[in-house]
Amino acid sequence: MTALPWLAAGMPEEQQAAFYADLEAMERDEVAGVLLALFLGSFGLHHFYLRRAGLGALYLLFCWTGIPFLAGLIECFWMPSRVRSYNLARAMELAARLRSGTFAAMQVRPCASCGAVVLGGVRFCGKCGAAVQPF
Repeated sequence: MTALPWLAAGMPEEQQAAFYADLEAMERDEVAGVLLALFLGSFGLHHFYLRRAGLGALYLLFCWTGIPFLAGLIECFWMPSRVRSYNLARAMELAARLRSGTFAAMQVRPCASCGAVVLGGVRFCGKCGAAVQPF
């Protein structure tokens, strides 16, 4: 887990605990990124790993040419910095959501009427239309 104490500074303890727990769940591993680029780079899996679906699809489209294989070999040297950048961006987004209070809107729960999953910020159930009590 990447230590990002400066992002969690000034947060209450419960927010810091949520920040580090969620950050650990969504962080990507540098070694996994390098291995994906090295061995499965011709199929673009290293781009899908970093949520770059467009580039991953482009690699898949041209995987029969051999060009993505060469690009994957070259990109395996850049993957550690790309993974660190990805992790930092996700951590900054998470910290911003926690600080602004919109993180509570991301919580889910079942609807009291029909049992469908309802997000925390909505006022009515999307399945049955029943009014939902706020968190």
